[in-house]
Amino acid sequence: MLTPRPRIFLRHLHVHLHTRTLHQSALRLGKIHKFKLADIGEGITECEVIRWSATPSTPLTAFDPLCEVQSDKASVEITSPFDGVLKEILVKEGEVAKVGEGLCLIEVEDEAVVDEGEVKKTEQQPQQTQPEQTQQQQQPTQQQQETRRKHPLDPSAPTPTSTREVLAAPSTRHYARSLGVDIALLAPGSGRDGRVEKGDVDKFVAGATAKEAGKGKQEVGKEGVKAGQGEEVVVELGRTRYGMWKAMQKSLEVPHFGYSTSFDLTRLHGMLPTLNASIPQYYLPSSQQQQKPMMVNPSAVFPAPTIGVPETSRFDKLTYLPFLLKTLSKAMMEWPLFRSSITPGTTGKPTLTIRPQADIAIALSTPSGLYTPTIQAANTQSMYGIAAQLKHLSHLGRQTPCGLTPKEMPKKGGTLTVSNVGAIGKGEYASPVLVEGGGVGIVALGRGRWVWDVEEGEGSGERRLKMGISWSADHRVVEGAELAAFVECWRSYVEKPEVLIGDAV
Repeated sequence: MLTPRPRIFLRHLHVHLHTRTLHQSALRLGKIHKFKLADIGEGITECEVIRWSATPSTPLTAFDPLCEVQSDKASVEITSPFDGVLKEILVKEGEVAKVGEGLCLIEVEDEAVVDEGEVKKTEQQPQQTQPEQTQQQQQPTQQQQETRRKHPLDPSAPTPTSTREVLAAPSTRHYARSLGVDIALLAPGSGRDGRVEKGDVDKFVAGATAKEAGKGKQEVGKEGVKAGQGEEVVVELGRTRYGMWKAMQKSLEVPHFGYSTSFDLTRLHGMLPTLNASIPQYYLPSSQQQQKPMMVNPSAVFPAPTIGVPETSRFDKLTYLPFLLKTLSKAMMEWPLFRSSITPGTTGKPTLTIRPQADIAIALSTPSGLYTPTIQAANTQSMYGIAAQLKHLSHLGRQTPCGLTPKEMPKKGGTLTVSNVGAIGKGEYASPVLVEGGGVGIVALGRGRWVWDVEEGEGSGERRLKMGISWSADHRVVEGAELAAFVECWRSYVEKPEVLIGDAV
């Protein structure tokens, strides 16, 4: 009979066995865990790795940032689920990770019963480390969070002053250094989001003399344009634009019903100066806040309520859009159909889920692509609160990678989507496209124009401010008459904003 060997506890002991024994030893070993990409959203099957916050051999503690991934809908920061050491990165920056597949390998020190036959398979070399060194390895290094970089084409983006601020793969940086090229002179590069590629380095070396290299980044950019004239360039679709490709393909399955009209914003236009002059102090930028002395202290008995508004949400001018969203939410509360979302049934027969609040999605064009963040429960917010949310969403959308998170882009989204295309050009009407899962309707807001309306002024005509409104609704659940009546309900609030006072808005 074989006598079992005693159970021993060692730290970081690696053995090399040539024969498989029948007993087990309790060892304290560094177990390698494959960390897999979990499901981060409904319908998301893959994500692009944007940035790794940790490098191999980096000590980790639970909830330390590992990497940032971007799906069709938003960018998400992935954190470490446990303490350990990052051993290997399986999906590099710019590569696509599938849900359920490994992102990286993490060594976790854990007391476990290890089969010596399994240890034999690893063929690991004997190594014994000092306890002091082990403790030093286990001490996590503090990870400094990198601030999100602005898009390279953003006029407010800072000019790179060091190679660390330039988007480039480590191999490209090494290649540039080996040729004696300052990679900062090549930014923004020809890659996605201004990433410098090896081809940019080769073009610089081939076409620039020592004198031209000293002229700076601007002249190098001009030289690159001249060299690229008349040549075809193949550009790969980014993750967000490819997601839009797939969504538009799916939109062909939704039968659209279109409806167009125009709203008279003349009365609202007359109210804007008063509304802008009455913006609460906590919504104004810090530089514009004025501390007005009060003759009587409102907080003498009990502290008066205050609202903490982040600087990225503050504004100094109210536009038409917050008012249009607020009045749209009022109409949605009167029409439950437009607060509903379609839920596929298990038997093939879908159902409608009526929400208690008005959730409105906003079509947001960003440097990374098109996103639709949601203003939740818009009916419970003031026009100033909605304006603050719009300001914050715009700030997040301008970041690279996109700063929108699942908090701004929940799985359920909005039941209606608003696209403010009139803010870009002079278009008055459009044909918005409703995608599968994007609610029951979408509206495009055109450019406001002053026109002469012969129906006003008792037949003599008047100069009025008109805005084109273009709707597309899911004709599987919304009847044409219902959409027309709903739009007229919305019009009653927009064209007569004074009625909102009676509704205690």
